[in-house]
Amino acid sequence: MVRPLLAFVALLAALSSLPARADLDVSGRWQTGDVAPIRLAVESTSPFGLSDAATGAAPPTTASVAFYPAVGASADDPAPAVVLLHGAGGVGGAREGRYARELAAQGVAVAVVDVFGARGGGGFTERLMRTTEAMALADAFATLDALAARPEVDADRVALIGFSYGGMSSIYAAYAQVVEAFGARPFAAHVAFYGPCIARFADPTTTGAPVLMLWGERDAIMDAEACEALADDLRSGGSPVTVRRFDAMHRWDAGGRQWRAPVHIAECRLTVAPDGTVTDDWSGLTMSDAAMRATILSLCASREGYLIGGDEAVRQSSNAALAAFLNPILFPEPD
Repeated sequence: MVRPLLAFVALLAALSSLPARADLDVSGRWQTGDVAPIRLAVESTSPFGLSDAATGAAPPTTASVAFYPAVGASADDPAPAVVLLHGAGGVGGAREGRYARELAAQGVAVAVVDVFGARGGGGFTERLMRTTEAMALADAFATLDALAARPEVDADRVALIGFSYGGMSSIYAAYAQVVEAFGARPFAAHVAFYGPCIARFADPTTTGAPVLMLWGERDAIMDAEACEALADDLRSGGSPVTVRRFDAMHRWDAGGRQWRAPVHIAECRLTVAPDGTVTDDWSGLTMSDAAMRATILSLCASREGYLIGGDEAVRQSSNAALAAFLNPILFPEPD
């Protein structure tokens, strides 16, 4: 009688260590798992622009990364992973923390990158002028390398997901010239939650990784025409692109009250040259430093603002869209 009881206890223990699912729940009704993050050691750099990354002129920086292990993952059964890039407001428990625990509970390791946290404080506007998309990309690629060194993570199945400000960087990481500038390994997929479509690459060649773009119809920071043009660029460059639009405001997945942000940059138009130079289409100015970055963005910024507000029903729908997109990439059918 003792042996069958011990076997039953061992079976229960084994089952409790398994991920909640073999893939992401396509219903979108995700449960938050009890997964404690650990600090991930990641050595990065702080390039102002892509040219700084390509020439090695960027100063070294220790990235700030919280790692949420995938439930059930091991060296014998490595898990896929996602890297999360926050928006202009920084890392928050209602969005990045919640996604991290939901995904980890479903067998996906998560690395939450705090781009601002690694580069000092400052006010909201000051941070956005000093901390560039190239710095976010540096942290993302460095984090991918750090994940590749972990035996319980499958580095060939890592997606990059960004929100708003971070969504722009997630898209940029799909371009071949960006990967080459950082001498990096490519991500397996790219997801942009309501990332403004203000920059286009003169050379649209991509890594070929699939891209998912999600935005709200009531989000003034998202210019639908510009985003469709950006999606076409990515397709012409070699990446399959899925676009999902929702009846939502900006940041529908972070909860909180409805409020109006005072400024948006949906009308800005930038071009990234093959050498990494970024030029403002309206003025012809080159974004060479923080002061010029502030000048260019101030010239094209709209003072009409945009609405921000959480919507759990829309979040469930976008979860479902994210699951449908990521499952074939993170959990491919065995050969």
